[in-house]
Amino acid sequence: MISKEYLEKFKEIYKKEFGKEISDEDALEQGTKLLRMVELIYKPMTVKEYDAFQKRGE
Repeated sequence: MISKEYLEKFKEIYKKEFGKEISDEDALEQGTKLLRMVELIYKPMTVKEYDAFQKRGE
């Protein structure tokens, strides 16, 4: 569950980016979907992957 504080921050960012206000219900739905998407695609690097990344950058 998204806290009321973060819900309000999400609504502020949404208004700034899209120029319109959204309801708490819409903000909760969209915020929840955004968090779920991040959970699905974010995968921390292992130490081995990080080391390989560092070597490629040299």
